[in-house]
Amino acid sequence: MRIRKYTYNDKNSILRLLRLNTPKYFAPAEEADLINYLDHEIEEYFVVEENDEVIGAGGLNYFPEEATARISWDIISPAAQGKGVGSALTKHRINLLRDNSNIEVVVVRTTQLVYGFYENLGFKLEQTEKDFWANGFDLYYMAYRF
Repeated sequence: MRIRKYTYNDKNSILRLLRLNTPKYFAPAEEADLINYLDHEIEEYFVVEENDEVIGAGGLNYFPEEATARISWDIISPAAQGKGVGSALTKHRINLLRDNSNIEVVVVRTTQLVYGFYENLGFKLEQTEKDFWANGFDLYYMAYRF
C-alpha cells in the first residue's frame, strides 16, 4: 500500500470509487460535488494505491483564520474497507497536520454511517444535522484537537 499525492490522471479512478460506494455511503447527487471539488477546490488530495490500482482517496482543506484543517472526500474501495486503508490515509494526513504549527484542529464532516470510524481514530462528535447531505445522509461534524 502506497499513499501519494493526487494527479489529474487519478480523477476517473476516484469517480469509480465513488460510484462503487453509491448509494450505500454517498447519495447519487454527490458525484457532481466531487467533480467540482476535484476540478476547483483541492488544496491537498491523496490517493492510496495497491498493485498500481487506486483503492482509496482523501483530501485536506485549510482554514487558517480558524487554525483548522478539514478532511475532505474520503473514499475507500468496498473491497479494501476494513483492511486499514482508511486508517492509514487518515493517520497520514493527521501526521502532516501535526507538523503544521498553524493548525490546532482537524475537522471532518461525515455521516452517521461512518462516524464511528473517525471516533475510533480520536475524533469527537460536536454536531449533527439530519438529512444534511441528502435524504437519509445526516451530517456528523467531528473534531480532532492537537
